[in-house]
Amino acid sequence: MDAAQAVHEKFLAALAEGQLARGGDAPDPGAAGLSRAAATDIFLSQLTSRQMDRLSRALQARGEGFYTIGSSGHEGNAAVAAALRVTDMAFLHYRSNAFQLQRARQMPGLTPNWDMLLSFAASSEDPISGGRHKVIGSRPLAIPPQTSTIASHLPKAVGAAFSIGIARRLGRTGLPLPDDAVVLASFGDASANHSTAQGAFNTAGWAAYQGSPMPLIFLCEDNGIGISTRTPTGWIAAQFRHRAGLHYISCDGSDLVSAYVGAKEAADFARRTRKPVFLHMGTVRLYGHAGSDVQGAYLPKALIESDEARDPLLAGAALMAEQGWMTPAEIADAYDEIGATLARQAEAAIRRPKITTTAGVMASLIPPKRDVVRANTPSAEDRAALFGGDAAQMDKPQHMARLLSWALADLMLAHPEIVIAGEDVGPKGGVYNVTAKLHQRFGPARVVNTLLDEQAILGLAIGMAHNGFLPMPEIQFLAYVHNAEDQIRGEAATLSFFSNGQYTNPMVIRIAGLGYQKGFGGHFHNDNSLAVFRDIPGVILAVPSNGHDAVAMLRECVRLAREEQRVVVFVEPIALYMTRDLHAEGDGLWTSVYEAPGDGAPIRLGDAGVHGNGTDLAIVTYGNGYYLSRQAEKRLAADGVKMRVIDLRWLGPVDEEKLVEAVGDAKRILIVDECRITGSQSEALMALFAERTPEKKLARLAADDSFIPLGKAATLTLPSRDTIVAAARELLTRG
Repeated sequence: MDAAQAVHEKFLAALAEGQLARGGDAPDPGAAGLSRAAATDIFLSQLTSRQMDRLSRALQARGEGFYTIGSSGHEGNAAVAAALRVTDMAFLHYRSNAFQLQRARQMPGLTPNWDMLLSFAASSEDPISGGRHKVIGSRPLAIPPQTSTIASHLPKAVGAAFSIGIARRLGRTGLPLPDDAVVLASFGDASANHSTAQGAFNTAGWAAYQGSPMPLIFLCEDNGIGISTRTPTGWIAAQFRHRAGLHYISCDGSDLVSAYVGAKEAADFARRTRKPVFLHMGTVRLYGHAGSDVQGAYLPKALIESDEARDPLLAGAALMAEQGWMTPAEIADAYDEIGATLARQAEAAIRRPKITTTAGVMASLIPPKRDVVRANTPSAEDRAALFGGDAAQMDKPQHMARLLSWALADLMLAHPEIVIAGEDVGPKGGVYNVTAKLHQRFGPARVVNTLLDEQAILGLAIGMAHNGFLPMPEIQFLAYVHNAEDQIRGEAATLSFFSNGQYTNPMVIRIAGLGYQKGFGGHFHNDNSLAVFRDIPGVILAVPSNGHDAVAMLRECVRLAREEQRVVVFVEPIALYMTRDLHAEGDGLWTSVYEAPGDGAPIRLGDAGVHGNGTDLAIVTYGNGYYLSRQAEKRLAADGVKMRVIDLRWLGPVDEEKLVEAVGDAKRILIVDECRITGSQSEALMALFAERTPEKKLARLAADDSFIPLGKAATLTLPSRDTIVAAARELLTRG
């Protein structure tokens, strides 16, 4: 017999035969402060969730439903919803149907059953994802949609909780999360072992240990298994009962009173103390992991039957009967009526419209623009007070690092919602002094020194963006982002897509990177690959080559995040931070005078930089490649070559029309790419020009497919001034 049908029939048989009993140590609902109405509400949410699971499986068998992970056995999370407020943001585990159903009962007028059925059927009318995925989520209920199966939502839950204390400290009001809110993040016992989850636990505990407010509940729904791998008995309790910075509470998710007591205690503790809680809720997994998974293939029959005996619906029915709130017959009638109603609704839901076009699928990749208060232009007095002694240097040419530092200060002065966070960004001012004096000027609430964990840094940013901040996290070196790239790919970039544009997490991620660095070395400090960002839909990738452009582009990145809610990656070429000279020592050609906000022309998304207007050759490049190509230009000009050098600036997305226009009537195009030849921007550029300008002769010069070594060999695999000259001359000989 199908597992779902077997559990269903056992429940009905128990009701018919009156075989209902709670454990002798089960808590009393009256003592727990759980009224008849509240307990009945929770139980009805549990019954509804169960019938939804059964219906989902039936729809999938008919080809009318799609991949989904059921909530059967985890219905105890309905009691958690009852213990929290609707304004307590919830980042939920995929087995949390009952939680959303119960939370919806706190907001009359919603239609959670119908909404979920539309999601099951992948209808374009699904109010949370627009038919893009079966997700649990609701904007009115403060439940951002999650697709993670590995607890990658936990770091941003930490960030959201942390933002509440920062908002209090800065006196910011009117944000999505009230100043007395708590944040919930739920997950399974198997996911608790993932490095992403472990990092989140550590970050929350680390912050709380130092006294930082962290009103957060980690809800571990422990069903004792991850797909087919058993969790060792007692493992979760042993790991978390005495973990530094986390307050441990346990409860039985199979008994709704116990679950409510535990959740109420956790919510009260987090709200009162502003400290994180680990709520360990024992549950069972009925039916199997998902879809066609059959537990009998890897679990003994006795264990399966033991788990089925812990079915939360059996304990809930026993509570109702024991208290005289519902008879077994009334429960059976309610259960059948819920099932019949859902079945009728499902037949209507599967006939609702689906996404039928490419444009429909992609409509929510780019977040909607929003009306925001226009940029504050700081007064001369405010800027003078902010910059102090630096003001005397602002009319003198400076290198990129100092110009960026001043730009960051001006942006923070203009926009009080900006928060910078990262390793060593505080009093030290960052490894390269780019955040120098910002901590002193704006304080630790806006310039946050983080622990050494890139997942935590990016999660902090995503969570803070959920609460109305504009985060500017810093990743110390490009190579370090690979430890945490899923926070960008799987969390930040997908949020608008899976919420139909209702949830966004705008931010500007600053990363020091690329090659040619002297002093430091090796592949951990010189990483010449940007491929990880280029294939993430919706993410903007900016790479300035000089200080003047860096300032204007950073301001545009902040505008894109504020007004267009975009996720922006701003890669700062380390080797060009302190560079002053272009051709000869002391020429100062790579420095610029700082342009105050409002001065100078903006550099908008897609705008390329064009130096020269020659028609013999166009070099298309970016970052260090632009610097080296400008050096090569001088030698080629001595050969009589009339050329232009084009700085892409924006690598994702590339504005094809503007780029083709920039190349203009140049007869030949040489692409110079400092990243590795496989997977680099040069591949896409070669395809673009071959398709759009087939009459032009093309060539490319890129780095070898190698990691970067130490010492004098560090630049051997990279393009140089001389190899650019040689490649250009070879292309020019083609006629």
